[in-house]
Amino acid sequence: MSRPIRPRVAHATCPRPTSARLVLAALATAVASPTPALAQTVDYSRAERFLTWNTQPLIAGASVSPNWMETGDTDRFWYRNNTGSGYEFILVDPAAASREQLFDHYRLASAMSLANDTSYVPEKLPFSTFRFGDTESEIEFTAGGRRFLCDIAEYACTVADTLPSQVPFVESPDGRWEAFAHEYNLYVRPAEGGDSIQLTTDGEKYYAYGYNEPSPNQQRRGGGARRATLSWSPDSRYIAVSRRDERDVEHMHYISYTPQRPRHFSQPYALPGDSLIPLPTVHILALEETGAADGGAPGLRATANHRVDVAPTPHQLSFRGSAPDSAWSADGTRLHVNYFTRGSQRVFLAEVDGATGTSRVILGDSTQTFISLGHRGGGSSGGTPSWYVSESGDDVIWWSERDGWGHLYRFDGEGNLKNRITSGPWVVGEVLHVDEARQRIHFVARGREPGRHPYYAHLYRAGFDGSDLTLLTPEDANHEIVFSPSGDYFVDTYSRIEAAPVIVLRRANDGQVVLELERADISALAELGFTPAEVFSAKARDGITDLYGVLYLPPGLDENAKYPIISHIYPGPQVGSVGAWAFKGGGEDFALAQLGFVVVQIDHLGTPHRSKAFHDNYYGNFIDNGIPDHIAVIKQLAARYPFIDLDRVGIYGHSGGGFASTDAILRFPEFFKVAVSGAGNHDNRSYNIYWAEKYQGVMQSDSGGGDNFESAANKTYAANLEGKLLLMHGDMDDNVHPAMTIQLVDELIKANRDFDFIWAPNRAHGLNEPYFIRRRWDYFVRHLLGAEPPSQYEITRPTG
Repeated sequence: MSRPIRPRVAHATCPRPTSARLVLAALATAVASPTPALAQTVDYSRAERFLTWNTQPLIAGASVSPNWMETGDTDRFWYRNNTGSGYEFILVDPAAASREQLFDHYRLASAMSLANDTSYVPEKLPFSTFRFGDTESEIEFTAGGRRFLCDIAEYACTVADTLPSQVPFVESPDGRWEAFAHEYNLYVRPAEGGDSIQLTTDGEKYYAYGYNEPSPNQQRRGGGARRATLSWSPDSRYIAVSRRDERDVEHMHYISYTPQRPRHFSQPYALPGDSLIPLPTVHILALEETGAADGGAPGLRATANHRVDVAPTPHQLSFRGSAPDSAWSADGTRLHVNYFTRGSQRVFLAEVDGATGTSRVILGDSTQTFISLGHRGGGSSGGTPSWYVSESGDDVIWWSERDGWGHLYRFDGEGNLKNRITSGPWVVGEVLHVDEARQRIHFVARGREPGRHPYYAHLYRAGFDGSDLTLLTPEDANHEIVFSPSGDYFVDTYSRIEAAPVIVLRRANDGQVVLELERADISALAELGFTPAEVFSAKARDGITDLYGVLYLPPGLDENAKYPIISHIYPGPQVGSVGAWAFKGGGEDFALAQLGFVVVQIDHLGTPHRSKAFHDNYYGNFIDNGIPDHIAVIKQLAARYPFIDLDRVGIYGHSGGGFASTDAILRFPEFFKVAVSGAGNHDNRSYNIYWAEKYQGVMQSDSGGGDNFESAANKTYAANLEGKLLLMHGDMDDNVHPAMTIQLVDELIKANRDFDFIWAPNRAHGLNEPYFIRRRWDYFVRHLLGAEPPSQYEITRPTG
């Protein structure tokens, strides 16, 4: 899988930049001169141009996000396409194999300009989405704070002020009712207008119908109402709605310090070891129409409110009102849900009677580590979970790793195995579509095709009985799939790390290409001097297992020079450092490379899309973080490419990557010299119970007064710090509480260690603002490259 890495050169069509480069200046002077080299502003400017928000608009035809038509042939869709000079709206009709502009962009811009007394540019119409009016010749959208209704047959527009925001609702399948949550309870209203009808009365704070309390950041910002978590039965006779009892759960607390009088916020937040944890439930409301029989206005009432009890009591119950988490039978009589017990070592699929709310377990799985229900990710999206129950209930398709690899199995309605559908040393990721009439299932899998990269996702079709396994996406690339509503077609975006996307429409039956929709054009990117990242393979810490990664090299690489290397880490275990193995056309790793660094991402042991044993590698041992693999791989890369300087190794990451990067410099100080850590979960005893206990195990106390999480806390190793460490955390981070970083800071102070710390007021978890990016650059330039960065260089993020 490894390709030889050649010296970096600009594309032939791109003139070589003539400005001085940071890497040349720094490498020439950093060692010989006692005065640090000055990082030229032009180098930071070049790096800035490679940030995603600057490169993404330069790539024409790189993505298709289909919006399916709601009338007529619902396999038709429209999408907004980047042309490189602007955007266009495209209509696709699969049955006619046609692709055309949805409307005349020049005439629409003229009509908008006339209606709003403002000049609009056809290639840059000021909206990205819209909805159709009563017919497909009318579109409605918001632009510049005004609401437009435009006839795209006659090209005439009317303009009005935007409507006040409304409570988000979930429309019933028959189109007659809209359900929504308000003040802890569930309501409906007629879709054509009328008074709201309250269906429940016993909802209360921290035990509401259809939603949880706003997070501290939502509270601080004053966020509006949210869409209720509920699901109508297909016949509109029932509503299944989630409830989550958090009334007795202890709170995590937050202070916003920027007001003159600091403000306090809190949220229920269960930690590992807590005895009082959130209790998720599902309620099924049986509905009956009222009023219409005696000539009155139509009404609706709940004749029953059944709380669904499943045994054993779930730690997590997967119900979010969408297909990947729950599924109604087509006749509306049965609801299927899956749920996990605490620690995620057991999972069950249950069938619920819509009329009574009673449930029975169909089947389940158990393990000594953690259970997954598919390896989702990579950009594909589908309409079914990685299980499926047939309309008759006689066939249940179930994803399991019971043989050590993720595969599909077929059971009967009582949980008895009928047959395996897939098998072998490869991994089924997720189910995207089931064709019950033809007894076929479509799914994404990785690692099946000999000689191909094991992380490339492909789409396959197989019969319920396991026969006729067929590859539907033959190109040697990573495929991201979106199925049409009927399941007859799918949009396939295929690319590689080093090869830009091609987007086609295919038939689901045989994978035949119906239309090429887009072929990405990166010529504008090439003019910046862009050259793709490199894919490589190396051995894991054991010297046996193949690992895969991505390498970013500085421009104009001089093989006789020495370059520091930075590992960009995200430890998982739910995802790897590389993320999607698809085309990378920009981002911070490209930007860091422009500053004179070699940058590497590695999907180490303990991450998904490989065998169960591979994924389980450091279960119960969080502090591993895959770092021994990063060390092993970087040493191998340095042996292959002598321009990599093993005396100057850095590492950075955010969230779990913040935990891992700090872990690396504390436990391996002889190898890692500089680390930048953003919003790290440095001690998972203070992190989310669901994630922490899933991958570390349920908290257990030991005879010495400690527990099984203590050795995996960074503060335990604070005294080991020798290199340069920059910590960053937002004080309103309601995902990874800043207390974890403060506790680490406390131990570093106690150990008399020097470090750097940015406390970010009123910031939540992301820390993706230009300021924090620039400070990360500065830290590596100063302490790893040995240069002095430009003073307070300002990165600008595009608006709009």
